[in-house]
Amino acid sequence: MKVAIIKERRAHERRVAASPDTVKHMTGMRLDVLVESGAGAEAYFTDEAYRAAGATIVADPAAALSQADIVLKVQRPLRGGPDGGDEVAMMKHGAVLIGLLQPLRYPDDTSAYAEAGLAAFAMELMPRITRAQTMDVLSSQANLAGYKAALDAAVEFGRALPMMMTAAGTIKAARVLVMGAGVAGLQAIATARRLGAIVSATDVRAAAKEQVASLGATFITVDEDAMKAAETSGGYAREMDEDFQRRQREKITETLRRTDIVICTALIPGKQAPILLTEAMVAALAPGSVIVDLAVESGGNVEGSRAGEIVTTANGVKIVGHINMAARVPVDASQLYARNLLAFLALIVDKEGRLRIDTADEIVKAALLTMDGAIVNPALMPEPAFAAAATS
Repeated sequence: MKVAIIKERRAHERRVAASPDTVKHMTGMRLDVLVESGAGAEAYFTDEAYRAAGATIVADPAAALSQADIVLKVQRPLRGGPDGGDEVAMMKHGAVLIGLLQPLRYPDDTSAYAEAGLAAFAMELMPRITRAQTMDVLSSQANLAGYKAALDAAVEFGRALPMMMTAAGTIKAARVLVMGAGVAGLQAIATARRLGAIVSATDVRAAAKEQVASLGATFITVDEDAMKAAETSGGYAREMDEDFQRRQREKITETLRRTDIVICTALIPGKQAPILLTEAMVAALAPGSVIVDLAVESGGNVEGSRAGEIVTTANGVKIVGHINMAARVPVDASQLYARNLLAFLALIVDKEGRLRIDTADEIVKAALLTMDGAIVNPALMPEPAFAAAATS
């Protein structure tokens, strides 16, 4: 079977779906790997490195996609428009598509995969179970996003982060508040601590308290009883009611008056990101303070943040809205993502290099969007179709 790796053409994307190391492993799985020339350039993987790992370099995406039995992508494929041609149309009927497909945000794309006869897998739907940890793309990429968010905040901040005692006087340590203590938030905490800042954090999930404390940060509690119901069975944050959000805002506003940097990381799968900082709360920060909004692509955690921009408010606060934060660390992000995909490939490709899609496997079932011309993921099926499937 042939596997295609093409250059990612969506804006702000520097990652690639395979590294030379994972290509070598794929060839060991009896797979023929086709890599578009320049596919890894933004992550500093050369065509020569891919070729040395056993890949065949092809001139353009059509040359790779038209032959491929399996297509590995980072972002969802293009379907025409300003970013490029229709990559779905280039794929052959029956091919397997694997990537960060964002099916809840772009349902029309899922319909297009079904119409094209693709077996499409969305890696972000990977269940959070022990067996799937090596395939957990959200964690691998969020970890780097949190790290980079702390560094970007330090760059934009007009002061040093650690306390410094000098002959000319003492510099106070910067105070950092991390809102959302998931994978990205925990790494932001760890990075800010390593840079010498005094760090506090908040999260709606009670389980986060111990994790935050283990990193040496202070956990800001709003309502521990309410927090016990704030985590889904999958380990994600649940959207809280308006009363909880109001009390949280009041508590955070008090903290903001003595905070220099805020890093916001709260996301709710399939929904718009919750507003954590209102304009009034941003106004409580001192001039020169910095906010990094990691959720800016999903609507933003901060009122006034703008995707792809650094906004300076009337009171002199910078709101950083960089897009695709993980892609700002392209080498490591690509390496980790490629390993996630390789682990998933081992689940659907047997030792003879043949495709084996076991829809009874809970990992395969959770990630599979379309197959045999139909949408098969329950979360995406229209209500009547889902009801019919449930009774059949």
